[in-house]
Amino acid sequence: MNIYSALKFIQIDHEPVNHLQVVITDQSGKPDAGMTDLLADCLNKIDIFVDLSTTDRVSDVIDDLNLLTPLPYDVLEEYQKILEQPITGVNIAMKKQLIELIYAPMV
Repeated sequence: MNIYSALKFIQIDHEPVNHLQVVITDQSGKPDAGMTDLLADCLNKIDIFVDLSTTDRVSDVIDDLNLLTPLPYDVLEEYQKILEQPITGVNIAMKKQLIELIYAPMV
């Protein structure tokens, strides 16, 4: 599973996930600020320009952003990487009101 598929799959009260509640953590639960910030930036653009429910793959999202925004290629490439980031699990942190996407760092 990757971040894109998790975002497509997870719903809260039958609504898409609020991207302000999504963080990326390592397996011990420590947030990764860099990856979380990149994902938040990407999801902000998606909220404005793309309807995730009409996409089937990450490339659909990137194609839509390429068509509808003036974002440079290197930014789109980083967005693609973060959306394709493999995750090993999802943790719902009720007390923090966060959805933690857990990734396994590359060895």
